[in-house]
Amino acid sequence: MKTRIKEYRARYDLTQAELADKVGVRRETIVFLEKGKYNPSLNLAHKIAVVLNGSIEEIFIFEDTE
Repeated sequence: MKTRIKEYRARYDLTQAELADKVGVRRETIVFLEKGKYNPSLNLAHKIAVVLNGSIEEIFIFEDTE
């Protein structure tokens, strides 16, 4: 899965650590999400979308792997 987290963080001048703190995860989780190495739970995706003022669909690009 690809994400636009880094792009959205830049809009609000948020560091990975600041975003992690706001959504209740470790900074490493944000790093893995940005690199596409971790798929978030729906709850975490929603929290990130709320903090970044976007929709889940805008921030997370789900790729069909079939």
